[in-house]
Amino acid sequence: MRWTIKPKPAKEQVDQLAQELNVDSLVATLLIQRGITSFDQAKTFFRPSLDHLHDPFLMKDMDVAVNRIENAIVNQENILVFGDYDVDGTTAVSLVASYLKSFYPNIATYIPDRYAEGYGISFQGIDFAEDNGFTLIIALDCGIKSIDHVAYAKEKNIDFIICDHHRPGDSLPEAVAVLDPKRDDCHYPYDELCGCGVGFKLIQALSQNRNQTIDDLIPYLDLVATAIAADIVPITGENRVLAHFGLQVINASPRPGIAALIQQIKKQSLTITDVVFVIAPRINAAGRIKHGNHAVELLTEFNLEQAQQFAKEIEDYNSERKGLDKQITQEALLQIEENNEQERFTTVVFQENWHKGVIGIVASRLIETYYRPTLVFTQSGDYYAASARSVRGFDVYNALEACSEHLEQFGGHMYAAGMTLKAENYEAFKNAFEKVVQETIDSELLTPEIELDAEINFSDINPKLIRILKQFEPFGPQNMTPVFVTKNVIDTGYPKFMGANNEHIRLFVKQNNSEGIAAIGFNLANKKNLVANQKPFQMAYCIDENEWNGQLSLQLRLKDIQ
Repeated sequence: MRWTIKPKPAKEQVDQLAQELNVDSLVATLLIQRGITSFDQAKTFFRPSLDHLHDPFLMKDMDVAVNRIENAIVNQENILVFGDYDVDGTTAVSLVASYLKSFYPNIATYIPDRYAEGYGISFQGIDFAEDNGFTLIIALDCGIKSIDHVAYAKEKNIDFIICDHHRPGDSLPEAVAVLDPKRDDCHYPYDELCGCGVGFKLIQALSQNRNQTIDDLIPYLDLVATAIAADIVPITGENRVLAHFGLQVINASPRPGIAALIQQIKKQSLTITDVVFVIAPRINAAGRIKHGNHAVELLTEFNLEQAQQFAKEIEDYNSERKGLDKQITQEALLQIEENNEQERFTTVVFQENWHKGVIGIVASRLIETYYRPTLVFTQSGDYYAASARSVRGFDVYNALEACSEHLEQFGGHMYAAGMTLKAENYEAFKNAFEKVVQETIDSELLTPEIELDAEINFSDINPKLIRILKQFEPFGPQNMTPVFVTKNVIDTGYPKFMGANNEHIRLFVKQNNSEGIAAIGFNLANKKNLVANQKPFQMAYCIDENEWNGQLSLQLRLKDIQ
């Protein structure tokens, strides 16, 4: 692990903000590191409000999209809500479809089959629309590069409204409206929305057009918060507002589908982390193992008993997903060792029978072992398909773009992408990708980094600090849980080991004459010699709370020990 401490802001700036907010210098430092430098910015940060959401009509083509939908309703047209099969796509489809159905019946949903149709808008989906009399398709979390598909639909007198958040190509599809804050000609004030977030802006615009208020849309925010958490978008600006209020809905009055997924969780209040690790994988499992339609059925079901049945089926899919994930990861690691590819700048593996639904998860697992930009390929019809994952600070999308001559199609983000290529181009692409990464990556990025917010002593940890840190939530990219470093720490007893293979470690740590604090380090049992015999060490950690039998207690969550 590479420890990097964030630059300390100027003392004058820290002192001024601390005085304005009546907080200590540590809290002021943490805020400035997050770009919060004034009283007004801090007020917005600590007191999110739905009034902080931007006018949806600031988004390019929003007025056109709303007019087209309203005309479709007047003319009694059939509207198909189409979306990707992952969490962002299925929540977006559930959001827009359930909102439209609240006042218009001629709405249906369509999620492409991951295996038969692949990612994004499909010709098969357009044929389905034609066969069933749909004249308007609203595409969510996909479509920004679907130029041929939209042209195909146009020939059949089917209009498209694209709601996407991925980077556009050189030209846009000839849709009626293209809603994407990443368009070069779109000057919407916030461009980090997820696909479901763009869908929310569409229903916000429709609701304004129908003289509804933002309060009418609050019940939909559990879906938006789930998508924000799953898609790992920055928890800043509008995303922070939507996640904040969405979590309130999840904890107070979630839709039956989400209530059914979380009913086994024995926690008083769910966080974004719980959404990432409990809700999102289960929603994803439907599209990975069976079909994304199952997720939409769950999320749009308003009978709790039926939702519980759907949730049980999805739990079974999730269990199957876990088994496949483990098996394929082991096979991929063996392939890397057998081919002596541990020293490459990239990890690229292929096996024709790997389950397409879990290769993205496997790519993330491989990064845990070999910290490199990683691609996992499998056979998909006549092509090889892959999921890409990257390391912190390296843009894998740009690297793929540099190798695009070998690809049939690709798309995605800085840290996650997907692509297909012809089998005969696999080796050439693999070599080109290695060359591009080798020439462009900073070698430091090949070592995992822990970014430290500040060095503190245990005496700095008090109830007021803990209360303020809780108000930093929800955490996520660009507002991560603060990580602290404390030096000259000792473990006061014998470390305890936990986990099926004793891979986790539990300590009771002190610094100088401080009171002891419980600390837990997941997958850090290999550091046991550093803490043995009351030898002093330094630790990187987050301040956490442990909930057990309804009781909360202070706990430090270790990131690393040196």
